[in-house]
Amino acid sequence: MGDLAAVLPPAGLVTDADVLEAHRRDQASWAVAGTPRVLVRPASTSEVQAVLRVASAHRVPVVARGAGSGLTGGANAVDGGIVLSLMRMNRILELDRRGLFAVVQPGVLNAAVKAAAAEQGLWYAPDPASWEFSSIGGNLATNAGGLCCVKYGVTGDSVLGLEAVLADGSVVRTGGRTHKNVAGYDLTHLFVGSEGTLGIITEATLRLRPRPPPATTLVASFPTLVAAGAAVTEIMASTRPSLLELMDRATVRAVEAHRPMGLDVDAAALLLARSDAGGDQGVAECTRMAAACEAAGATFLAQSADEAEGELLLGARRLAYPALERQGSTLLDDVGVPLSRIVDLLAAVERIAEQRGVLIGTFGHAGDGNMHPTLVFDRNDPDAVARAQAAFDDILLVVGELGGTITGEHGVGLLKRPYLARQLGPETTRVHTAIKAALDPLGILNPGKLL
Repeated sequence: MGDLAAVLPPAGLVTDADVLEAHRRDQASWAVAGTPRVLVRPASTSEVQAVLRVASAHRVPVVARGAGSGLTGGANAVDGGIVLSLMRMNRILELDRRGLFAVVQPGVLNAAVKAAAAEQGLWYAPDPASWEFSSIGGNLATNAGGLCCVKYGVTGDSVLGLEAVLADGSVVRTGGRTHKNVAGYDLTHLFVGSEGTLGIITEATLRLRPRPPPATTLVASFPTLVAAGAAVTEIMASTRPSLLELMDRATVRAVEAHRPMGLDVDAAALLLARSDAGGDQGVAECTRMAAACEAAGATFLAQSADEAEGELLLGARRLAYPALERQGSTLLDDVGVPLSRIVDLLAAVERIAEQRGVLIGTFGHAGDGNMHPTLVFDRNDPDAVARAQAAFDDILLVVGELGGTITGEHGVGLLKRPYLARQLGPETTRVHTAIKAALDPLGILNPGKLL
């Protein structure tokens, strides 16, 4: 403790038990969390370096933390370790309108980057559901996704370069400010999504884009999952939607019970799509998507070029998780499958829900195959908890059989760690382990997570 006090100002070192308790875990209530010995709040890269030098000298584990909005336990504390909060490093250092980039510290909120870009007539694309309160550092650590991923990709697709501090306190800079840069290994995208296990990101250069025109929105209901899947396949083969979301029957019923909106609770699936091509092109693109839905057997269609009305149509999707949460304790999953296997995944989840006796509402990003089966159960009933855990395992097993991934945007953290090796295989797991050993030979960075 004395060594940390020597390299940090008083405001940067916290031992109060209540504050430590508030920084022990993220939003994944299932994941275990240890009790840290100290919370550090560095305000600069040099202070992060100093903390890691002390930690390395004493072989003390360090868990980096942003806003705590994670969903896999990736930022959960380790007993006796250091929690390193990056929320004091919250400045936008530069925003270049002509160069189409922003340089930010990790504690800046996603919403703040969006707002600063909008003031210049620009747009920062990544939009995880937590965009209003999640930090850029956390988004980078998990390679967070969101509704617009179908067209604009995950967080890593908007990262041009990084500054990161390694376990020994040394600083590396990756990438740069150019939109194309293939010099050397792609270390930028090695750190993005590494969940704080390889280094601590202290600065990011983010790609900005021109602000898209007002969007045209479409909503459609389907009598069967097969029909909805056919519509998704055709839409993705013929258009470039800026959003393509799906909700299954269980989710639609939960939303309608939570906030009546006149949704068809007997429909097997509800599909929501958007085009941000703008003007006549946007309307034409949405019309093609509507035609694909009709050809697949949609029982209801609504379309609007008015952005405010479009937001009302999207209201049901935004309520999906809150509506399911009202029905009991939840375990939010995050899986991805090839587009051609979405229907197989949805059917399997319905089957698992029936077999295990667990309510599962599935919603998510149909356009890129990233779905969120959400298990609802009684946390106070041991049998219900056991059945929910079994259903969770069943879903991940099915995802592997469908050629999918155990996580599309939330990360591995603690919740998915037991399943990662099965997806990667022994040789790829060995490469991961070798990279970890090379960059963090003492194993002090977020130990027990991901690998």
